[in-house]
Amino acid sequence: MRILIDECVPRQIKNILPGHDCVTVQEMEWGGFENGDLLERAEEQFDIFITADKNLAYQQNLDARKIAIVELSTNDLRRILNSARGILERIAHCNQGEYMRIEIV
Repeated sequence: MRILIDECVPRQIKNILPGHDCVTVQEMEWGGFENGDLLERAEEQFDIFITADKNLAYQQNLDARKIAIVELSTNDLRRILNSARGILERIAHCNQGEYMRIEIV
């Protein structure tokens, strides 16, 4: 799967997603775009968008989105790395247009 990683998520998350083509918002030079514009651009090239933005679901109408959106409950790198297996398993079962929140402890 082709995955876009939001600028609020540590880019090192790419290391825990083997087998996926992962690119950051910064690498795409899309930093600073509003969420709606960012999602529109992402839908053209990506299957999954990973974010830690807790407001995204409330600020955007996600019903008609083609891209799957995965919200991590934290952007703390240590906690994300400790939850790598669970994140990878959940992403593997992501469906097109789905909004999935992953609680990381």
